[in-house]
This record gives sequence, C-alpha cells and structure tokens, in this order.
Amino acid sequence: MAIKHLRTAFSSQYQPGQPARLQSGEALQEPGGDYEGLHKQMKRLFNSKPGKKYGRFSDDLGESPFKGWLKDYLEDKQSFASFTDRVFGQWQELLTSCQEEFVGQLVVVHEALADSDVVYVMILETDGALRFDGNQTLDTTDVLSTSRLNLAMRVELDDWLGDNAAENYLTLVHARGTGEPGELFIRLCGFTNQIDVEKETLTFLDAVEAFAKSSEPEKAGEVRTRAYEFCKEQHALGEPVAIEALSGYLDEDQPERFKEFANKSTEMPESGVLHPDHRKVKKLVRIAGSGGGMSVSFSSDLVNQAIYYDRDKDALTITRLPKALREQLERYLENRED
Repeated sequence: MAIKHLRTAFSSQYQPGQPARLQSGEALQEPGGDYEGLHKQMKRLFNSKPGKKYGRFSDDLGESPFKGWLKDYLEDKQSFASFTDRVFGQWQELLTSCQEEFVGQLVVVHEALADSDVVYVMILETDGALRFDGNQTLDTTDVLSTSRLNLAMRVELDDWLGDNAAENYLTLVHARGTGEPGELFIRLCGFTNQIDVEKETLTFLDAVEAFAKSSEPEKAGEVRTRAYEFCKEQHALGEPVAIEALSGYLDEDQPERFKEFANKSTEMPESGVLHPDHRKVKKLVRIAGSGGGMSVSFSSDLVNQAIYYDRDKDALTITRLPKALREQLERYLENRED
C-alpha cells in the first residue's frame, strides 16, 4: 500500500445557523509511517462495513462538482492541494446550512495499489480519553476512533476512467444514525445509487440454491459452503462477487459450469458482477430463528443428520447435543428437582 497524497481538515458545526468552522492541514505527498497505519485500519473498517451502497457520480455538476474537481486533479489541471481546497470549501458551506451539530475529521486520500489507483473520502470520528496533564491533573482529551467509520466513499479510478469503464465505480459507507450530516456527505461526494443490493442478494441466493439442487446430493452442501466462503472473502476485501470467478471457485474442473447455469436460470446483470449482502448470504450455510424466548441456530448440513423437522407436528428434534448444552440442561434439571 502506498499513499500518493493525503490531506485532512477538522470541521465542526456547534451552533446551527452560524457559519461552520473548518481548519485544514497541509497537502502531504507520500506521508508514510503513521499515516499508512491509520489508513490501513480505516480501510479494514471500510471493507468490513455491512450494508455498503454501490453507484456512480451524479451527472448534475452544479449540485455535485466533486466529480469535475477530481477529474481535473487526475488530469494535472490542478494540484491535489487545489482539489482538496475546493472539496473542503464545499464541505464547510454544506455544514453551515446543517441544522444538526457535527464534529469530524474530513480526510481525502489518493492511494496507489498494485493494479489500480483509488481515492477515499472519509469522516473520522473521535473518542474521549482520560490523561494527566503537565500539572498531574486528570483531564480529558479527544483521540481518533479506530473502531468506527460511519461515512466514507471509495472511487475506483480505473473503473471510472479506464478503457473498459464500469457502470458502478463508487462504494459508499452511509451508516444509520448519521442524520443530516450523512446526507450532506453524500451531496459532497456526488454519489448516486445504481445498485439494488437486496435484489442482487436474492439473485445470488437463487442461483446458488438452484445450482446446488442440480448437483449430486452429496455435493449440494459443498456448493453452498464454497459459495458462502467466496462471498465472505470478497466482502473482507471490499469487493463484489464476479460470477465468472465464483464459477471457477465452485468447480475447478469445469470452471464455466456455474456461470452458464446461472445465466440460463437467473436474470444476471450484464456486467457479470453481483453485490450480495454477506450477512444474508449466510443463509446458505446456517439456519437460524428466534422468538418466544427461544433462539436456534445450526449448520444447514445437520438437517436430516442430527436435526429433524416434522412438518405435520411443527416439531424440531435435535440429536447429538453439544456437550456444553447438555451439561447446562442437566444442571438446570437437577436444581429444579432439589
């Protein structure tokens, strides 16, 4: 990982109706060291964040000029410092109109990867911490949070400007509870949503389930497990699921088999890429439910082996109980008898 350019700005809006405050730092080139370490942690949070959205830049440059400013910087029509000056200026203007209090560190990073370049725009939050000052008096101070990331966007530059431009090249983290500042952040980035994650999750699940049922019975469970593992690995990398790559992962001897099956049995996007929610994809390998004071979760492979469901009686029979559960039940029954 190598950061080409990085710049930060502290922004705050403590009194809605009054001008927002913004204090920017210097534009840094290849800062290395601690900056690389911090960015690596923020990337880890970004990639692991559930519920990400995927899309592209808005065509309304008047409302969202970020796209044009970024392109000018990449084409050397302006420096990184000038580019971020404009971004920070618009962020301050947007916060001035905000009717909610806000405080956060806006960070813009241009990162060079082995095969492509990406740009991140992130809002870093702070946590309170205790310390002793120079007079040995207990005091509070703010430190950067390395466990939270609720607002961030990533631009895949090659997917946006490359010869084979993709339809969707933006990935957005927009967590619940970010309120009006969260909506303003989306405006700042010029993000518009083009992906229906829920629909693509159902498409993924339907294709894998149909393929598993068409496979030999003893291999159906393996298909589901490998599909889930592939999806989980892609989520950890912050990448979508390419059907061609998944097809090769499911069957190395016949790498095109799943791809051909999915295209015939399911309405796949022309891009050949899906953005399933990895939390819901877990249904491929686990069956779970709760209610009425009960919570049950088990591997789908155990159905009709150690767990049996009677539809007529709506009853679940569990054999081969886990040792810890059996011991708890025995202790509970013994105490009740006493």
